[in-house]
Amino acid sequence: MLMLAGPQLVSPAAAQTSTAAAKAEGTAFGREKAAAAQSAASTDPDAGRVPNFDGNPLQSDYFDDPDSMAGAAAGQTSSHDGYRAMRSSIDNRVRFAPVDLDATIARSKTISEDPLTYTSGMTVSGTQGRCVPLPSANGTSTRYFATCNTGFTAAEEQRGCNIPLNVSVTPATRYTYWCSAFGTHLFNRVDDCALFDNQQCDYVGERPGTCLEWETRPNNQRYCIEPGEPVTILSCPSQVAGGTVRATTTQNSIVAARDESQCAPLAADPDCTQDSETCTDSDPVTRIINGVAVTQPCWAWARSYTCRSFAEAEDCQSLSQTPGCNLVREDCLTDEPCRTWERVYDCPVPDQPQSPSQFICDGDVYCIDGSCETIEREANDEFKDAVVALNALDQARREFDPASLTLFRGTRNTCSSKVFGVLNCCKGKGFPLIPGISLLVSLGCSAQELLLHERDAQGLCAYVGTYCSDSFLGVCLTKKKVYCCFESKLSRILQEQGRKQLPKPWGKPKTESCAGFTIDEFARLDLSAMDFSEVYAEFTAAARLPDELEAASQIQQKIEDYYANAQI
Repeated sequence: MLMLAGPQLVSPAAAQTSTAAAKAEGTAFGREKAAAAQSAASTDPDAGRVPNFDGNPLQSDYFDDPDSMAGAAAGQTSSHDGYRAMRSSIDNRVRFAPVDLDATIARSKTISEDPLTYTSGMTVSGTQGRCVPLPSANGTSTRYFATCNTGFTAAEEQRGCNIPLNVSVTPATRYTYWCSAFGTHLFNRVDDCALFDNQQCDYVGERPGTCLEWETRPNNQRYCIEPGEPVTILSCPSQVAGGTVRATTTQNSIVAARDESQCAPLAADPDCTQDSETCTDSDPVTRIINGVAVTQPCWAWARSYTCRSFAEAEDCQSLSQTPGCNLVREDCLTDEPCRTWERVYDCPVPDQPQSPSQFICDGDVYCIDGSCETIEREANDEFKDAVVALNALDQARREFDPASLTLFRGTRNTCSSKVFGVLNCCKGKGFPLIPGISLLVSLGCSAQELLLHERDAQGLCAYVGTYCSDSFLGVCLTKKKVYCCFESKLSRILQEQGRKQLPKPWGKPKTESCAGFTIDEFARLDLSAMDFSEVYAEFTAAARLPDELEAASQIQQKIEDYYANAQI
C-alpha cells in the first residue's frame, strides 16, 4: 500500500460540525458565567465564597511592609494563570494597521452616539430593535455640604464732640430780708425764716438779735448782758410776699452753663459708649465778661465716644446660582439678636469624569465565518450590593474597639475661616487644594487644616456643623467647621446613613466627639436600605478582578482549542 504524507484534509461537513460545536460550547460557557454572576449577586454574603479570604489573610502582612508587594507579585508571574493569559494575548494578538484602527474607532463612535439607529430590525422576530442603558458602574455623583454666610459686618470708630462753657453777666436787683429761725418775731421784730423756703434766696450773714436784758454800769453806760438769738440776713432775687424788705442792692448775676448740644446725638445713640472727657481750655481761669471778672476752673471740654456700625453682607450668590446645589438649612452662629447666619447647601462635587453610557440592545449579533447568532443580554446590578455588604461586615470586624465596645469610631477635626473673608481653609471636597502648602500655612491655614481638606476630598469625612469661635459686637468674625473623619469611605457612609436610621443625629458642633456605634446600634442597622453608590465602582472593580482574569484565561484557551481543531 502506498502511503502519502501530507496535510490532513477536513471535509466541509466536518468543518461545519466543528464550528457549530464551538458556537454551542461558547454559548454554554457564557451562560455558565452569567449564572455564576447571578448566584454571587443574589446569595447572602459568605466569607468562604471570596477567593483567598480567611480570618487572617496572608495579604495582611503587606500592611507593615507594602513595598514587598511588588516583589511577591513579580515572583508569581511565571505561574499565575491570569498573568500568563494576558502575556499570551499581548504576544499573540493580531496587529492592525493604524488606518484600520482609526476607521473602526470612528464607526464605533458613530454607533455609540445613536445606537438605536443601528439595532433596527436585528432581533430574531425581525421587529424594531431597542437599546436599554446599563446601570452606571460609578453610582450617583458624589455630593458634599458647601456653606456660605449672610448677615452683617461690624466695625468700631472713635467719634468726638466739644462742650463749651457759656457765661453771661446781667445786672439784677437784690432784696435784703432779716429772719429768725426760732420764731422770735415779737422780740427781734424780724420775719420767720420759714417764709423764705423755696424762694431762691442766698444766705448773706448774721447780725445780733434784740437784747433781752440790759445792765447799767457805774459810768451810766448800758451793757447787754443777755443777747437775743442772732438774726439771719438773706438776699433774694425778688420780693417775697409777707416779708419786710430791709434794703435793696444792684448786683451782677453770673450764669455759667455747659453747652452739650454737639454731644447730644452721640449720647442718645445706643451703639455709642462714652470713653472720656477732658478739659481743653483752662488758661486763664479768670476772664472779663461784660466788664466783670469771672473765674472758672475750665472753659471748654472734649468728650470721646466709641461707636459701633453694622453693614449688611453676604457671599452666597455663587452657591445659590450653582446648578445642582440645594439649600438645606440656615443656622445662626451668634446669640440673639442674630447678626450672622450660615447657609448650608447640598452640592454635587464639580468636574467629575463621567463614565460613557453603555447599552444592552435586544438583537446584539455575534458573527463568525459568515454565520450570525443573536445574543440576548440581561443587566445585573445586584452583585455590587452583595460585595459592598460583605466589605461592610469586614470593615466592622477591623474597626471594632474592644475597649469601648463600639464600631466605626471617628476622629474630630476642625478648620477655621473668616466670615466674609478671602482666605478659606474649609472649602471641603468641592474645591481642589491650592498648590503650595507652605504658602497656605504662611497665610493662616494650619497643617492640620490642610490634612483635613485632603481627607475630606478623599471622601473620608462627614460634615457635622459650624459654630462661631470669635465674635465682635454680636457679629461672628471667625467660624469653625467640624468634621468627623473615618478610616474608610465605607465607614463614613455607614455613620452618615446609620445615624438617620437609628436615629442618632450628630451632636452640637462645639461638643460632638464622633463616637462610634454600639454593638446593639449596629445590629439594628438595615444595610440593604443604605445607598452605597459612592463606593460601588471601587468595590466591584476590586472584587471582580480575579474572576475576570480566570474568565479571560479560559476564553483564550477555548479560542486556541477551536482554531487548533479547525486547522486544515
